[in-house]
Amino acid sequence: MQYRTLGRTGIKVSPYALGAMMFGAVGNRDHEDSVKIIHKALDAGINFVDTADMYSHGESEEIVGKALKGRRDDVVLATKARFPLDYNPVGDTPPVPNRSGASRVWLTRAVEGSLRRLGTDHIDLFQIHQPDPDTDIEETLSVLTDLVRIGKVRAVGTSSLPVSDIVEAQWVAERRGLVRFRSEQPPYSILNRGIEREVLPVAQRYGMGTLVWSPLAGGMLTGRYRKGRQSDAHRAQFGFKHLADERRLDAVERLIPVAEGAGVPLTHLAMAFTIAHPGVTSAIIGPRTMEHLDDLLAGVELTLTDEVLDQIDAIVPPGTDVGALDMAYDPPAIGHAPLRRRPLGERSAA
Repeated sequence: MQYRTLGRTGIKVSPYALGAMMFGAVGNRDHEDSVKIIHKALDAGINFVDTADMYSHGESEEIVGKALKGRRDDVVLATKARFPLDYNPVGDTPPVPNRSGASRVWLTRAVEGSLRRLGTDHIDLFQIHQPDPDTDIEETLSVLTDLVRIGKVRAVGTSSLPVSDIVEAQWVAERRGLVRFRSEQPPYSILNRGIEREVLPVAQRYGMGTLVWSPLAGGMLTGRYRKGRQSDAHRAQFGFKHLADERRLDAVERLIPVAEGAGVPLTHLAMAFTIAHPGVTSAIIGPRTMEHLDDLLAGVELTLTDEVLDQIDAIVPPGTDVGALDMAYDPPAIGHAPLRRRPLGERSAA
């Protein structure tokens, strides 16, 4: 496996990163089986493992910690914090004050909790899971700087950070002498190429590594979801709208012949596409079963020709998104109507 440098950190990582979101209650509940999956990925040469404190309410970190006993020094371990440990994206329970966000109060607690669950004394890459509009970026960078200086964190990064915030954070770090964000973790796939316009070029300009998530477009590029076919149990259980988006289904139908023409499964085409971009350091795979991992590992050495990449460009033009992932981050003003509308009494007729 050919290793890559994570931005300008000097840290060498594999082009496939093992995502641990599916280990635990939301995916594979069998700890022993999950550990075996992690071990097989490590044996195959993957040395980059990414998790988060809120995945299965901390259970994912505990499973990763079990798997890395005796192998910790050979792994670049990444985790994330921002949400409450009992975070429920569809719930309506109000969060407990000071148990989420990117403040000094919460991040200090979050790091200690992650270290305990992971069974380690340091985190190689500690990432802010999503932007926190309630916390000044200088506050966040200040606590991250302290965590780096005392050795609990080696490098820091972000996930789903808008380009303007990436630039602001770099400037604040330079002006205040604080640690810089060394990586960004955005969604990226054949169906979601929007980051090619600004996120990837800006990350490259600032020497940031890019660890992309959902290279299989939230399951769309597995080939399991086809136009005109009945929804399966997974789609019904989670209610993901992106799995029923007709535009995305149409694109998948056009991509399948491209994969067939190249003589590869659609999953291999999708993964090879993501790591072909020079701005992408690693793409996260998130297997739930050993079969999922075996399928993805079988395509790790695949390199797409310019002809195949041109065919993909013709279906989904560079820098464009076909629909949106349900899990993707939207700035508050996009997700909450009152933030983009004046009160009725302040509106004037045109």
